[in-house]
Amino acid sequence: MNQEITLVATLPSTPRGARAARALTVAELAERRLPFEDAAQVVAELAANAVTHGRVRGRDFRLALHLAQGPTLRIEVSDTRREFAPPAPCQAPDAEAESGRGLALVAALAARWGTDLGPAPLKTVWAEMDLASPISPDRGFRDPVDQYPVPHDA
Repeated sequence: MNQEITLVATLPSTPRGARAARALTVAELAERRLPFEDAAQVVAELAANAVTHGRVRGRDFRLALHLAQGPTLRIEVSDTRREFAPPAPCQAPDAEAESGRGLALVAALAARWGTDLGPAPLKTVWAEMDLASPISPDRGFRDPVDQYPVPHDA
């Protein structure tokens, strides 16, 4: 498949790095006038998993966004804890569980998702999304954070 690489970023394996991955995704897709709401949610979930389950002290995680004709967006989040690969297929968490719903959300938003194991210790969790799906004109083109003014102290 002939892909145009949209973005590749190495980010710290911290909550701040996970937030930066989401913000970079929003900025890149908004600049291209592509819907970003669902993609930003998928990136947030995959980056949070990389930070929570794939973190190795002193090692970063990588975010890659690939845009192909269609347009199809391929999101890849790589970390260095391949022993913590997500279960396949995605199993629903226990109703009382406080976590474990992120990959179910990824599965609901993405057309396809999976895990590739690279040379040890690399693990990449990826998701592909069809950005040409019909959406409402307002959905996905404005970051919800920007919808509400934030008061600034003088």
